[in-house]
Amino acid sequence: MDDANSIMKTTISLSTPDQFEGEALAAIILDHAEKKPSDSPQNTNSPGKDKQSKPQLQVEASGGAIQSAAGDLLASGELTGRPFEINLLHKPAGLKAKRLLLISSGGAKKFSSYDLRRIAGAAVRTLKARGLRSLAFIAPTSIPAEEAVRAIVEGALVGNFDPDYYRSDRKEQKIDFLTILTSGDKAALERVAQEAQVIGESQNFTRDLVNEPSNRMTPTILGERAKKMCQEVGLKCEVYGADKIKEMKMGAFWSVAQGSDEPPALIVMTYEPAGAPEKPVLGLVGKGITFDTGGISIKPADGMEKMKYDMAGGATMIGAMRAIALLKPKVKVIGIVCATENMPSGKAQKPGDVQIAMSGKSIEIINTDAEGRLVLADGLFYARQLGCTHLVDAATLTGAVVVALGYANAGVFANDDAMYDRFHKANEEAGEKMWRLPLDDEYKENIRSTIADIVNSGGRWGGAINAAMFLKEFAEDTPWIHLDIAGTAWMEDQKPWIAKGPSGVALRSLVEFVKGFAN
Repeated sequence: MDDANSIMKTTISLSTPDQFEGEALAAIILDHAEKKPSDSPQNTNSPGKDKQSKPQLQVEASGGAIQSAAGDLLASGELTGRPFEINLLHKPAGLKAKRLLLISSGGAKKFSSYDLRRIAGAAVRTLKARGLRSLAFIAPTSIPAEEAVRAIVEGALVGNFDPDYYRSDRKEQKIDFLTILTSGDKAALERVAQEAQVIGESQNFTRDLVNEPSNRMTPTILGERAKKMCQEVGLKCEVYGADKIKEMKMGAFWSVAQGSDEPPALIVMTYEPAGAPEKPVLGLVGKGITFDTGGISIKPADGMEKMKYDMAGGATMIGAMRAIALLKPKVKVIGIVCATENMPSGKAQKPGDVQIAMSGKSIEIINTDAEGRLVLADGLFYARQLGCTHLVDAATLTGAVVVALGYANAGVFANDDAMYDRFHKANEEAGEKMWRLPLDDEYKENIRSTIADIVNSGGRWGGAINAAMFLKEFAEDTPWIHLDIAGTAWMEDQKPWIAKGPSGVALRSLVEFVKGFAN
């Protein structure tokens, strides 16, 4: 990595937009038109079905000068008000800023911090592409000030990241200075901005790990990066190799690792703040497959290069531990990453093999490409051995979850409703899209084996659920959440607010979840 995760300095200013002097001032345009029933595409019988209510666009900023600067553009009728419609005005009349960036965000009625986070990212990506280094963002008054500051900082940092740092002709394009123009208690807003900075930087740290190609992010290197991070933020970190994995009888984990020339790494990060109660102890377990060929059940060649991202769950847990260490919630947390490659070789496990997990359960291997659940099985059980009372795992686990939910939502599974309610609340506060899928007992039939306790692949139908049912066998009665991020950990296309490539999804939700236990 080069400067992809460079620090962006954030300042809170109580100045009015009219007073701001700088390279660029960004403001949001919202459509305040009341949508009538006839505007709905479902209402095809309405006589007004062909009419669209005229947009009533307004700049979400106080001060006459900024309204005046945007006035001609708004009056021209050129704008539709659709999300991410961008206009850049040079030398705006009545303003001291050199440029005024106007970004539309659709209807005012549904506008939320989720939208604001993306608009902030889009503002950063628009201006840095033009070679600018600083930005002032006007916080909208329709969202509480602290919530708005948090969304703007997080969104801006995510927008500032680009994954192209191995290009020899790369031009350094990034925003170095972000000013947020708002009102309220400046000290309180600065604390919120500082916390958001930690979370945004940790999300980018995760994205950087995921972005690395597998020849530059082996299990050994992932362990080294985790250890270095832990030293920087004051976490205890231990990285174990093949001998320790075999000594601890992690047969499921080792069965995946045995086919690769690259040694595996069991990464254990421990956060024990002074004054934290003995319980709960939260266990964050991540799948760290640094490259997944599928093993003997080899994947098609088309698109296999993306399988460097199969350690995104592990990277997310490393990034989350970074944020937790810096934010210092009063709760004990242990992060565990089971890192290995999944390779085909003369040493690799084969379909039909039977492996014995650390818990003692026997597993019939049906498909060697269902390897993530094998490493997590031992990771979850080991977390319980270390005293974890609550478990969350994250993994790019199944293509089936993408079939079920597409690229918009991650899949969430839980064996405990109270645990799920806690996580769902954290998830909503973090502004990440996830959807709960069932874990009914009927699905257990799909993972029964005729010669062992369970199979590692339950067939085509309900594949994401079958994988979760497999993991549930190792969480047992410990309250547990499983996040299948296969469809959301990688952005398939460039978006206005985020680069194509790793997304860092789930980190914000995990940090909120941990903070919730501390509170």
